[in-house]
Amino acid sequence: MYDIKQWRHVFKLDPAKPISDDDLDAIGMSNTDAIIIGGTDNVTEDNVIHLMSRVRRYPLPLVLEISNLESVMPGFDFYFVPTVLNSNNVKYHNEMLLEALKEFGHVINFEEVVFEGYLVLNENSKVAQKTKANTQLDIDDVDSYALMANELYRFPIMYLEYSGEYGDVEKVKSVANTLTTTQLFYGGGITSLSQAKEMAEFADTIVVGDIVYQDIKKALKTVKIKESSK
Repeated sequence: MYDIKQWRHVFKLDPAKPISDDDLDAIGMSNTDAIIIGGTDNVTEDNVIHLMSRVRRYPLPLVLEISNLESVMPGFDFYFVPTVLNSNNVKYHNEMLLEALKEFGHVINFEEVVFEGYLVLNENSKVAQKTKANTQLDIDDVDSYALMANELYRFPIMYLEYSGEYGDVEKVKSVANTLTTTQLFYGGGITSLSQAKEMAEFADTIVVGDIVYQDIKKALKTVKIKESSK
């Protein structure tokens, strides 16, 4: 079994976005620690199966980040289940999880399921709009959510999601200082090695996504953060 705690760098691929065989090969043969398949819009059973079948040949852990039940299928190493802590809609806290347990609870291998405490912080992102997240949070707010994730819910992962926007480093640093056992994932707006290094100073794991589809060479350079320890 793979050890998620050891992951420093992860690529996140959106099944609704096209990616060439060459670019996918470069991602799959890079030194990244894992590949997450997940997205906000137009995630379907067909496009998840298609992308999974293309990625499965690479020697990397493969994660499905669940955004709807229709696209859940066997064949992944892990299933990340997000609960959006700052959403005003119970659907994005635990309603989808409840429906999943009702339908699949008898066949789920719970060692493969990882509950993520999501904090969505870019008000202009699709995920913020879809989940009706309250993104107007100061450092005291995000620290309190971190305490909630670490001490009360005891989530394995807390994910700071800026989704398309480079985040507030001071907030990431503060959350990192608050968490003691929960692993901190950071995702959003990383377009260069310098940004990757900056966020990796504080986050346990950085997630690189959008730049894969904009500039594959820049995306691949972010993997170099693994050359220096946190």
